[in-house]
Amino acid sequence: MSRGGAQKQSSPLTLVLMVASAAIGGTLQYGYNLAIMNSPTVFIQTFINETFLERWDIQLEDYQVTLVWTIIVSIFSLGGLVGAIIAGPMTIRFGRKKCLLLNNIFLMSGALLALTSRAAKSFEMIIISRVLIGINSGISMNVQPMYFGESAPKHLRGAISLSSAVFTSFGVVLGQVVGLREILGSEPCWHYLLASNAIPGFIQLLTLPWFPESPRYLLIDRGDKEACIKSLRRLRGCEVQSSELDEILQEQADTKGMRPRQPWELFADRSVRWQLITVMIISSAMQLCGNDSIYFYASYVFKEAGISDDQIQYITIGTGTCEFTACIMCNLLIERKGRRFMLMGGFILMTVWAVVFTIALSFEHYVSWMPYLSMACIFTYILSFGMGPAGVTGVLPTEIFNQTARPAAYMIAGSMMWINLFIIGMIFPFLVSELSEYCFVPFGAVCLLSALYVGLFLPETKGKSLSAITSEFHKLNFKGEDKRKESQTQAQYQLGEVCLSTAL
Repeated sequence: MSRGGAQKQSSPLTLVLMVASAAIGGTLQYGYNLAIMNSPTVFIQTFINETFLERWDIQLEDYQVTLVWTIIVSIFSLGGLVGAIIAGPMTIRFGRKKCLLLNNIFLMSGALLALTSRAAKSFEMIIISRVLIGINSGISMNVQPMYFGESAPKHLRGAISLSSAVFTSFGVVLGQVVGLREILGSEPCWHYLLASNAIPGFIQLLTLPWFPESPRYLLIDRGDKEACIKSLRRLRGCEVQSSELDEILQEQADTKGMRPRQPWELFADRSVRWQLITVMIISSAMQLCGNDSIYFYASYVFKEAGISDDQIQYITIGTGTCEFTACIMCNLLIERKGRRFMLMGGFILMTVWAVVFTIALSFEHYVSWMPYLSMACIFTYILSFGMGPAGVTGVLPTEIFNQTARPAAYMIAGSMMWINLFIIGMIFPFLVSELSEYCFVPFGAVCLLSALYVGLFLPETKGKSLSAITSEFHKLNFKGEDKRKESQTQAQYQLGEVCLSTAL
């Protein structure tokens, strides 16, 4: 490894700037596109009704307009599912960085359709736009945490990966602010609001090409050791530490001769059984807890809590700000407290606030200040979500699967997330109307069961090498088998770590 000018030109700032560049056109888009659909609800519903009236001379009933609107909102999730499915093959073929850059094709196409939908008098163009934007978000939600987890040093892996959640919540706040009536949330500007997601995409296209590819992808997938060392040198701002390079080389040796895994192969592989169960449960719980649906249908939730229409658009900004603040706090705490503590603590707190919220809604007609307690419960629920599930969920597949299984694991985790987001997005308004004050009881139950699962089955991964984490899951995957065979396998893991240590 040369020790020339590259070290002088490089800076640790490169990693931070790479994270910002990837995220501003990546997971920020997910949060942004969740939030911007809330403020133009009435305007788009009017546009739908006027389109039907002009084309076919049909005046739609309220429930029919609501149904079309619900499709526009929820089709985003189906696009996300498609994005999650194609993200794995794309990362294998193009790499992490190039995949994020190519992903902007979906974004720009969707933004153009949204921008021209009003002039074309076509609500169908909005639906297609939401599908394309969903594909963009589905790809970025899978690829970005993978890119960050593979590029970060071990002691910062959790914090860097968690920045995906920070930018998601920042995207929510940004979308809520831009969606104010005083900015783009007005009747003349709603189509500009739907197309405004192109601006972060342009920023990413201008900046991300200047940053390096994932070192692990370069060495393990492409077998280019020199490119890996060069990437590490730029990201660390100094000469490559032998311990870090040895760890990547060890992972390369462990996966030598193995091709990238397909999702169905993981289901048949007993050695990753509990890893797979874990990412499926936690990814599903991230949506089934109902947090992201609050952004889709914030107006419904706050009306149910007794808040006046004039105040709702400003209060919804507070929901995004809560999650943004909580994600920053989680980012600061995750390497101290660990993944398991943050995840379980977040779900337990969400269970508590769901119970309090139910009680507050039940007594809002009898006690004058109960609507304010209901509103406070929504904020604390979102804060608790941001402190744990929002960030830690995206970190787990990077840490508990090896390089050959990681893309397939993200495909499965992403698919579960988007399928459940679609389901919740479709049924949430009906839950609010049918269950009324008990609408958060199902979400509280999901949070409680998730907390129990994390407490009983999820090993801590903070600061551990992949071989050590694999060893922890090995005890679960092969529990009850011949003790001698288990001890031999553990000895092999320990020998691998000793070899790594002596190589330093």
